[in-house]
Amino acid sequence: MKQKALAGVLALGVAFATPLYAQDAETAVIGVSIPAATHGWAGGMNFHAQATIDALEERYENLDFVLSTASDPGQQVSDIEDMMATRNIDALVVLPFESEPLTGPVARVKEAGKWVTVVDRGLSQENIEDLYVAGDNPGFGRVAGEFFKERLPEGGNIIVLRGIPTTIDNERVEAFEAAIEGSGIEIVGMEHGNWNRDDAFEVTQDLLSRNSDVVAVWASDDDMAVGAIEAINQAGREGEMWVLGGAGMKEMIQRVMDGDEMVPANVTYPPAMIGTAIELTALNFVGNAPVSGEFIIGSVLITGDNAEQYYYPDSPF
Repeated sequence: MKQKALAGVLALGVAFATPLYAQDAETAVIGVSIPAATHGWAGGMNFHAQATIDALEERYENLDFVLSTASDPGQQVSDIEDMMATRNIDALVVLPFESEPLTGPVARVKEAGKWVTVVDRGLSQENIEDLYVAGDNPGFGRVAGEFFKERLPEGGNIIVLRGIPTTIDNERVEAFEAAIEGSGIEIVGMEHGNWNRDDAFEVTQDLLSRNSDVVAVWASDDDMAVGAIEAINQAGREGEMWVLGGAGMKEMIQRVMDGDEMVPANVTYPPAMIGTAIELTALNFVGNAPVSGEFIIGSVLITGDNAEQYYYPDSPF
């Protein structure tokens, strides 16, 4: 790992201990279990996971990886159980499809004496994992809420699209609601769009049909923002409303750069965090400074003033 990245870990208070494996030890097997690329952010995550694994396997002869992608929680549970039974993994890096169904299976991996790194979507029980890597989900919601207060100083009616039921969705929404408290902004409809543009389209259509005076949508994810925008356009209300998504999808950043009034801003939540989690886990087996604790990546408001810094045209997301 680069010194700059390692310094960032230290600054965030991650603890260092004795390595589980030295560089000349036998091969360590690291399982990586993540959701399939069912939407844009997940596609970017899959891209960065594979790229990181390829780089680490080329760099270290004593590392082997097992990567699985799941389209639902049940498949992810089966994938993890298979990793334990057939590959005898030494560590697991997992981004749970959903928090509750994965908590028990991941806890059993930990009970078997394996290193566990949880990414992004926390488990429903605390203190199972050795390392937690995530974006700043409360910060994500807070930054979004503060932007709504700035854009709607007189208040107004809005709708909110939630993601998949997870701890991070709860953290985002709770922080958003706290940020707009007392502002005159009223959430007149809030439903789960499941971080999916088709679901978000249908939910937004329904909410707009029941609320004629909505002025803005907090989609809390760029894929859902795309679905919400399509629903707004089909309802003929594109001149009346604006949408705030999040995660830095390149198409959305382009719209911010272009001054699109419907997409005035965005909030960062990088899918490359999965690569950070895999690299930090690998330190347990190839270096003298394995890590435990938390690595939290802050959320930043993207506007026309700084959008160019966050635009990556060659990215899959």
